[in-house]
Amino acid sequence: MTEENETLVAEFVLMGLTGHPELQVPLFLVFLVIYLTTMVGNLGLIGLICKDPHLHTPMYLFLGSLAFADACTSSSVTPKMLMNFLSKNHMISISDCMAQFYFFGSSATTECFLLVVMAYDRYVAICNPLLYPVVMSNQLCMQLIGVSYAIGFVHSVIHVTLLFRLTFCRSNIIQYFYCEILQLFKISCTDPAINIFLVLIFSAFIQVITFTAIIVSYTCVLFAILKKKPEKGRSKTFSTCSAHLLSVSLFYGTLFFMYVHPGSGPAENQDKMYSLFYTIMIPFLNPFIYSLRNKEVIDALRRIMEK
Repeated sequence: MTEENETLVAEFVLMGLTGHPELQVPLFLVFLVIYLTTMVGNLGLIGLICKDPHLHTPMYLFLGSLAFADACTSSSVTPKMLMNFLSKNHMISISDCMAQFYFFGSSATTECFLLVVMAYDRYVAICNPLLYPVVMSNQLCMQLIGVSYAIGFVHSVIHVTLLFRLTFCRSNIIQYFYCEILQLFKISCTDPAINIFLVLIFSAFIQVITFTAIIVSYTCVLFAILKKKPEKGRSKTFSTCSAHLLSVSLFYGTLFFMYVHPGSGPAENQDKMYSLFYTIMIPFLNPFIYSLRNKEVIDALRRIMEK
């Protein structure tokens, strides 16, 4: 290797969503509103769950944990993107880049397992209601949340550790709005075959296993609702479960196309849209999905406002 080729990159350049200067300020305003709404929605939901005793149940404990993961996902990507909209300096150091991917990756993986836990919670509550208080004890709930976050942190550590085996010397330009791992592979001087293989295997395993568990749980719930519940009870249960399934569909749909089926070679802009959806839009939408049709959350918010 020549001396010129051995010059390693110390910083990356994030090219962002678009190269059109006239769109930078409008996009900044749009995503600033989305980010502020995301934080108010998710942190507000956490505060509401902590404040109102009526929401001190396993389902809302899991929902609060999901809201925290969503806030972390959005905060790992959006602030840097907002800064780049208004700045001509789009540089990010390698250490900051790795940290950004770590926090995003751990939050996204955690969300996969929290969605499984929430599906299991609904399965026990609807299919075995008499055993629900015994099965879903506070201790078990905290353990399930702890395991979900631990898996997320460990999974991200594996990929970040393997990123350090790569060297970057050809180019420091990332055609993206954050340090997405597949984009880092594209500009690596080291063969990233091992990294790509492990990303594909881990992503496929985690997403297929968790998605299958969620679908099995909600299929059992659906049959239980149709067999046992009276008409009034069906409506409330369907409302809760449909909100969960909508969130699951949006989250897994975009992740699958991004990481499990990368061989289809989507166009660059389409690739960015997938990432934009699961990094920014899903954390923005989830508080509305889980709250707008949830009478208990609306009632809790009304009680807080009346005080």
